[in-house]
Amino acid sequence: MDAPVRGGDDLARLRRFDPREELRPVLDAIRLLRRELEGKVPLIGFAGAPFTLASYAVEGGRSTQFAATKAFMYSEPRAWHALAALLAEVVGDYLRAQAEAGAQALQVFDSWVGVLDAPDYREFVLPHLRTLFARAGGLVPLIHFGTGTSHLLALQREAGGDVIGIDWRIGLDEGWRAAGEDVAVQGNLEPAALLGTRERLLARVDDVLARAGGRAGHIFNLGHGILPATPVENVKAVVDHVHARTAR
Repeated sequence: MDAPVRGGDDLARLRRFDPREELRPVLDAIRLLRRELEGKVPLIGFAGAPFTLASYAVEGGRSTQFAATKAFMYSEPRAWHALAALLAEVVGDYLRAQAEAGAQALQVFDSWVGVLDAPDYREFVLPHLRTLFARAGGLVPLIHFGTGTSHLLALQREAGGDVIGIDWRIGLDEGWRAAGEDVAVQGNLEPAALLGTRERLLARVDDVLARAGGRAGHIFNLGHGILPATPVENVKAVVDHVHARTAR
């Protein structure tokens, strides 16, 4: 971003908008895709969570330290909450509009929130996620996804979502206990495992399935996004292997 949001004075530059009007082409695409995919595979909608979106706005792009984001939070907490509240409301409405257009589940990506500790998450993030899930909820299942969040899983569950994403940095069974045995979970194959040998890859898949133990409420998935260099045939092998091992 050419003009990052670095403090309260910058908030005046932000313009609130109605996603149903100004993102209409996205919603039209969802309607078209839903008709094309009907009866084949479900259509999942998605959007970024307030902290992750705010970090891009504050840092001006991707970051490794998130120093500017944390400086904003700590030095101007009222302005931070105003920014996060705006994002929560707009994203919540956007997700709900996706469900109304035909998305059959919604995933909220909080890819960078793992850089926070639990007290900061509770103060600066959790209230706004509750707002987002309240505005988006009630129509389709909601998946709450993050990475590097092994220490935040219980708080993520508290913040909202029908399914909690677990990344590859923690065993699925351990992460499930942390999130709560009564919640559905998604995960958690290491994405880079798809770059290795077929034997090692499928052994890693079996480990995830073993940790799930055949319990209801597990959605097999990667622990984060698929890497660009991933061989498509390895992805197909994983899908086929999981279907064969979990067939009822």
